[in-house]
Amino acid sequence: MSNPLSDMELPNVMFCIGTNMTECHPVAATRLKKAKAKGAKLIVADPRRIRLAEHADLYLPLRVGSDVALLLAMAHVIVREGLVDGEFVATRTRDYEAFRDHVAEFTPEWASAICQVPAKDIALAARWFGEAAPGAIYYTLGITEHISGVDNVQSLSNLALMTGNLGKVGGGINPMRGQNNIQGAGDCGAIPSGFPGFQACDDPANVAKFSKAYGREIDCEKGITKVTALDLAGDKIHAMLIDGENTVVSDPDKGHCEKALRSLEHLVLIDIFETDTAKFADVVLPATAWAETDGVVTNTERRPQRLRAAVPAPGEARPDWWILAELAKRLEMPGFDYSGPDEIFNELCSLSPIYAGLDWDLVGTGAYQWPVPEKGHPGTPRLHETEFPNGRGIFKKILYRDPAEVVDDEYPIWLTTGRRLQTYHTNTQTGRSEGIDYFVPHEVLEVHPEDLTAWGLADGQLAFLESRRGGIEIRVEAHPRSPRGTVFSSFSFAATPINDLTGSGYDPVTQTAELKVCPVKIRPVAENEPVPSS
Repeated sequence: MSNPLSDMELPNVMFCIGTNMTECHPVAATRLKKAKAKGAKLIVADPRRIRLAEHADLYLPLRVGSDVALLLAMAHVIVREGLVDGEFVATRTRDYEAFRDHVAEFTPEWASAICQVPAKDIALAARWFGEAAPGAIYYTLGITEHISGVDNVQSLSNLALMTGNLGKVGGGINPMRGQNNIQGAGDCGAIPSGFPGFQACDDPANVAKFSKAYGREIDCEKGITKVTALDLAGDKIHAMLIDGENTVVSDPDKGHCEKALRSLEHLVLIDIFETDTAKFADVVLPATAWAETDGVVTNTERRPQRLRAAVPAPGEARPDWWILAELAKRLEMPGFDYSGPDEIFNELCSLSPIYAGLDWDLVGTGAYQWPVPEKGHPGTPRLHETEFPNGRGIFKKILYRDPAEVVDDEYPIWLTTGRRLQTYHTNTQTGRSEGIDYFVPHEVLEVHPEDLTAWGLADGQLAFLESRRGGIEIRVEAHPRSPRGTVFSSFSFAATPINDLTGSGYDPVTQTAELKVCPVKIRPVAENEPVPSS
């Protein structure tokens, strides 16, 4: 996030796109409700009329996968109606003229034909955001889990730049992180393109720095993504370590994923439960859960926070850092003689410029947001207040492109996936609670009531849902939240593996899967066909 969570109560206009915040980030969403109670306007763009849309002053029910078209048209209106922040553009950005000329052709009428939102509503959303003082953007996986995920984010950046809403109190571009320490994982280098602190791993200076620090020669090239790793499994990759991820439930194209794991000669899993992925493992190493662990996590607003073990670990469970260090020592790799997480965190601070002013003791207060470039620095609640890392914000010329697969006569229905409030992610943890099981005992497919009638289905009936990759049985639930022609489900239940169906394409830059768009077809299941257990 470019701005702190407290700023969520301060915008004049809030633009939420591709984020089911009231279910996926319910605590943070209360701040938006407070802002609205103070008079702020709320714009919500989502294919489904999610609960957040019920609070909206303007709801844009865009077709799945059409975000770029909507955002291009909003930029067009902001330029056309003279709502560009000229001073900010002149002093803080570059390449605006080319961008201005680029968006001239992308009218609301053009976008309406693609994203199925009335042109007048697109224009109204653009005016509100262009006139906002300040305006804030919030998004989550509904923006990134597309083959155009990078295009979507860059399009949002264009809107923020042209309206001068970066570096301002109550403004910014704010991606709400989907996991409890995904920000911290990226900070520590758990991404294929960067060393700790997002230092590019194909930069020779960074390679020399980390080769010296780690006492071994490091290649000057980017690492591979999980997508590539699974593609190479059994061919160039023969062993794999999976730490804290239920891959066979969360990954797209489940069949491909399972085939990849079976092809490995050796699979090691580190986790707190025996997950569905553990069934493929040769060795499972038990890790400690959060209440059993000392360490540091960094939350969605870039705030490192100490974890302090509240209870002892059961049995042979050990912290992830200890397991990884012991594996490294047994592989005779130098530099893993840590006595505790404090040494690891202090090493991170010594190598990462954004953590340079922190240490184990300072982070215990939870008072800092990175970057903290030096000791005594107060931290940075808001990014880009005076400058951008590369000097100026860069406008990007983006073109709309269809999803990897679109509906046709054979697969005429759009499937989109997401999360529910009660069943978090793959249900690995929430599925072990009897109370939550009472509320959501099994997966369902959300279908518009008129579509149920048209497709010969009844509420609660078992149906067969099929894409180009496979098919599953799933119970349907009548609900007008999804528009006609679009159905929704989560991927929380292994017994109803919705990700058997997804996986038609990946963003070419990040290799993020297009989990939000998948053409499918549906039919009733005959009474004598087996019913899946929940």
